[in-house]
Amino acid sequence: MGNQLTEMAPNTSFLPGFQSLHVVVIGLDSAGKTSLLYRLKLKEFVKTIPTKGFNTEKIKVAVGGSRAISFQVWDVGGQEKLRPLWKSYTRRTDGMVFVVDSTEVERMEEAKVELHKITRTSENHGVPVLVLANKQDLDSALSVGEVEKVLSVHELNGSTLRHVQCCSAVDGQGLQTGLEKLYEMILKRKKMVKHSKSRKR
Repeated sequence: MGNQLTEMAPNTSFLPGFQSLHVVVIGLDSAGKTSLLYRLKLKEFVKTIPTKGFNTEKIKVAVGGSRAISFQVWDVGGQEKLRPLWKSYTRRTDGMVFVVDSTEVERMEEAKVELHKITRTSENHGVPVLVLANKQDLDSALSVGEVEKVLSVHELNGSTLRHVQCCSAVDGQGLQTGLEKLYEMILKRKKMVKHSKSRKR
């Protein structure tokens, strides 16, 4: 399902207003990123193969019962050799979605390292982060509180708006709530940035 990797980092900053919000989906391999993307796009569960590069889809989501908001979503492969490329995709993003497999307790430390690393890069300072604790349909899944704790979400940069949401690509639970939360955080950050710019004048 993945396109071949290119150096083409997405740039949607020329879009007027909120025509389309640019969101990047990252996380370790096999966390369920692509399945989540196609659950949102097609409203059904799609069994996918590991992404070798990236997938991109435009998704419309009705937020808070109001008009539908367009998200241009980039889903980037999570294998170790691809992770250094994440920052080319997150460079000008409005929001990041970090997906974890809630059943893979033994990989949570690895996920934590990657989450903290990508949010610490200078270009991503303050970019809102939605952590999706995927695979909640399985009995062995950690709860949201446990995921929050093992990923040390409270230790992320103070200026980073974040939210941890349980979800499942299989039945779609939690995805709408998660995206609404991400949208709220993106709006809040845009207002904060605008406010600080006007104060500097």
